[in-house]
Formats: sequence, C-alpha cells, structure tokens
Amino acid sequence: MKLVTQFEAAKLSTVQLYGLRKEAFLAFTAAPRDSQDQRKALASMRAIENELAYRGPALC
Repeated sequence: MKLVTQFEAAKLSTVQLYGLRKEAFLAFTAAPRDSQDQRKALASMRAIENELAYRGPALC
C-alpha cells in the first residue's frame, strides 16, 4: 500500500477516506508483522483518522 500523507488525506472526500481507511486496515493485517508495509499502512491509518477527526462528525 502507498503511504497516505495528511496532505493527501485532506484532498479526499469523507467517503473516500472511509474507503481508504478500510484498505489501509486490510493492508495492515495482511502484511508481515513488524514489516515496512505494516508500518506504512499504520501511518496511513493514522493520517486518515487525524483528517476524519479534524472534520468532525458527519451530519446525515
């Protein structure tokens, strides 16, 4: 999985972020333990979560 930065996450819609968070989670669980791929996926999840938290709750 490609590393998603905070800057890249800020350009995406909320729906895209939720989809990307799912992809990052799946990449994290599929990667070998303590591998570079697992660290990238974790960093991506953190950037996505930070952006979602910054946006606040979505109103439906």
